[in-house]
Amino acid sequence: MSPSHHGTPRGDAPWRQGARPSGRRPPPRKGGGRPAPKRRRRRGGWGIFKFLVASSALGVLALAMLVGYYAAGLPPTDQLFGVKGTPSITVLDANGAVIATRGAGVGELVPVSRMSPYLPRAVLAIEDRRFYEHFGLDVWGLTRALFANVEAGRVVQGGSTITQQLAKNLFLTPERTFERKMEEALLAIWLEMKYSKDEILTLYLNRVYFGAGTYGVEAASRRYFDKGARDLTLKESAILAGLLKAPSRLAPTKDAEAAEERAEIVLAAMEEAGFITRAERARANEARPAVMATRSSPGAEYFADWVLEQVPGFIGGAPEGDIVVETTLDLGLQRAAEIAVAQALEARGEKLRIGQAAFVALSTEGAVRAMVGGRSYAESQFNRAVQAQRPPGSSFKPFVFLAALEAGYTPDSLVLDAPIKLKNWNPGNYKHKYEGEVTLTHALSRSLNSVAIRLIVDVGPKTAAAVAKRLGVLSPLLAQPALALGASEVNLLELTSAYAPFANGGLSAIPHGIVRIRTRQGRTLYERQGSGPMEVIAPVFAAEMTYMMRETVLAGTAKRARLEGRDAAGKTGTGQAFRDAWFVGFTRDLVAGVWVGNDDNAAMKDVTGGSVPAEIWQAFMTAVADRSAPGPLIALENAPPTGVASGAGWTEDVAAAESGPEDASEAGIETDEAEAHEADVDVVIAGAATPEDGPPMEVPLTEDQEELDALLDEIMREDDAAGREERAPRAAEPAT
Repeated sequence: MSPSHHGTPRGDAPWRQGARPSGRRPPPRKGGGRPAPKRRRRRGGWGIFKFLVASSALGVLALAMLVGYYAAGLPPTDQLFGVKGTPSITVLDANGAVIATRGAGVGELVPVSRMSPYLPRAVLAIEDRRFYEHFGLDVWGLTRALFANVEAGRVVQGGSTITQQLAKNLFLTPERTFERKMEEALLAIWLEMKYSKDEILTLYLNRVYFGAGTYGVEAASRRYFDKGARDLTLKESAILAGLLKAPSRLAPTKDAEAAEERAEIVLAAMEEAGFITRAERARANEARPAVMATRSSPGAEYFADWVLEQVPGFIGGAPEGDIVVETTLDLGLQRAAEIAVAQALEARGEKLRIGQAAFVALSTEGAVRAMVGGRSYAESQFNRAVQAQRPPGSSFKPFVFLAALEAGYTPDSLVLDAPIKLKNWNPGNYKHKYEGEVTLTHALSRSLNSVAIRLIVDVGPKTAAAVAKRLGVLSPLLAQPALALGASEVNLLELTSAYAPFANGGLSAIPHGIVRIRTRQGRTLYERQGSGPMEVIAPVFAAEMTYMMRETVLAGTAKRARLEGRDAAGKTGTGQAFRDAWFVGFTRDLVAGVWVGNDDNAAMKDVTGGSVPAEIWQAFMTAVADRSAPGPLIALENAPPTGVASGAGWTEDVAAAESGPEDASEAGIETDEAEAHEADVDVVIAGAATPEDGPPMEVPLTEDQEELDALLDEIMREDDAAGREERAPRAAEPAT
């Protein structure tokens, strides 16, 4: 065969090598078919393999770079294990019951090895059963959750591991975005690279929220079961593990039944995982752990706020660890006080335009037994028993009458009840009814304003203010004649505690709520000692004041506070234009005060101290009657002055006979003669009982002390001309 034009043999023609010759067609093969082309060697599989290897390497590198990026900003190991939260403070009542818990409640860090063995197993069984097998992400768990959620059409399962939850709790916000989930996954891988499995589980169990303000197993164990995490039983461990799904809703202190049902699910999961036997599960289901109750009386939160404000001052600063505050509050009395206030407001609050109320009860030594700061702590945390400063009206008069006794008066001394005028101020009686000469006892029980003004003019406003301060009224007092009618503002707690010396026979009574402060381990940080009460009223004057205030309850403006089978004494008070109404009274072992009014200072509908406040007081004292000590009032028992009854003399029957017909009003407004005198509502500072007496005077009588002294001297000269009896200070002995 001759060579081609290019000198290439036919067998080596380009088309045989896969190239078609230009302008020429190859000759047909024998048999008329085309020649079969030579197969090419396939090299695609090797290329794909190299691509996958390179992509994986790049992916691993990118992942490592991402993990490194997030890891660079994370705290070191020692910081993660050393961080502590705000110490928890547990407030106990006088009987050891939990009133409230405050603070984040992060307890001491407890390693897994020192916990009850049931607790980690319970958490793993219900939260992450393959914890010790995965690398921070549970692919199988994520797949299972995905299918379950798609099938249900909503999120019914979560695929997050304990490591992912820890990453979220430590470093991330709770927002649900794709970016946040990616960060969570990356951080979970980093945590698995950085820490051992036991370290991760320790961090998780010591950081996770268990409800009721507690973070970590130690704080939760002590909060719910009053024991450490190492002492938890199987059932208690199941309860804690069950809280992780919904801590606030499933807390045993909030919903014991829901917590129990969730614990049974946890126990079933533990058995299924092989962590416990069927017999152990059955025994645990039968167990009923004792759960420490909290907030058993919602209104007690007012008291808790009050005492917790005092804690730093008693222990020298903020607590450095979990502490327990033992207090004087009695939850039984607290509940009775809350019920009395709530029922009164519900029954008549809207009708009489009463928006708020406050109540406080103390022992005769000053220990606070009950405190209600308002109608609802959830709606308003402002404590009206402690923080609200309001004019007390006639409930201030006992201090003026005590000053008069110390200046030489007796309960039987006669004082003129007649119109009195100071400059353009006319502090008259209600409806301008006057009785002429009356005894001090009668004047106090009927709350006669003109007599109170004459007494403070006689003894001096400064003297009356000093008496009130000596007994415990620490708010600034205006040393003016208007002080006799309660012109200066006070709070309910101090006014009530200032009545305690009347009740206990003349001894000082500092209001207090804290008995002891200790650490969780029992070390005492503070304990109330006290140097012992000192005498602030001579026993004879305490007895005489108690006698006069007893007549106020038996026959005067506070008849609605009378108790069946028990002695009581007290004084009503009504503020200007019915803006405030008070009653403070005492029995043998309790002193209690009530205030009703409105936060915006709006007027109520003719509410006086002898109506709703006296009724709240009476309802409370009746509810706790079975816990009251029998016997007469202490001041009358210890130092009964001659002519002042303590068993002999005046009796309730005689007092009732002298008081006239009972008040027939059912609307809460006094209409009989005795209670009408209490309605000194328009004469506190305004002075005008009715419009024709002149315009209200909204400023103090005078700022000039010389002018005030001259006015007082003028009044005294008028009384001298009327034949006022000269008196000298009395010795502190029984009257004859």
